[in-house]
Amino acid sequence: MIYTLVKNLFKILFTIFLRLKVEGTENIPKDGPLVIASNHLSLLDPPVLGTAATRKVHFMAKEELFVPVLGTIYKILGAFPVRRGGADRAAIKHGIDILESGQVLAIFPEGTRNKTEDLMLPFKEGSFKIAEKSGCPIIPMAITNSADVLEAHMPRVKKAHVIVEYGKPIYPNELDKEQKKKIGAYCQD
Repeated sequence: MIYTLVKNLFKILFTIFLRLKVEGTENIPKDGPLVIASNHLSLLDPPVLGTAATRKVHFMAKEELFVPVLGTIYKILGAFPVRRGGADRAAIKHGIDILESGQVLAIFPEGTRNKTEDLMLPFKEGSFKIAEKSGCPIIPMAITNSADVLEAHMPRVKKAHVIVEYGKPIYPNELDKEQKKKIGAYCQD
């Protein structure tokens, strides 16, 4: 109930201030496990992704975000911490549990916000291991212009036209050996 309330509040705010446009929602299966893999340009990307999704989304987020009070709020909204820089077995297991229960897991495979002029940072191959182990589809997603709202003008907030595009599902079990080996690059393309 809290997730739906927060999502609807963000939907109103994002429609007004971001002129949020969402394309490709027909590519999101209505049920079953799913990983959404998105680029990451802004602090706004997680709420934009959650608002644009047609289903409840669980986020794998860096453990540094889970400070008192905010950490509790993030957990209520479906996020869980991951220790970056190595294999966090507890986070991987939690992500697999989410998928085994037929839910949606969101990841930002760049590993951090892209603060460069490059379109995207290289995707970290390890971020796709959960999808590979579960065999669930991966939906590539692109968020455009979200950095124009905050990061480009900190601390001011500026109206921008933010676009979310969902790509066609990628089924790891249907990829050939070479594609599986470089699944991050394959999804990024």
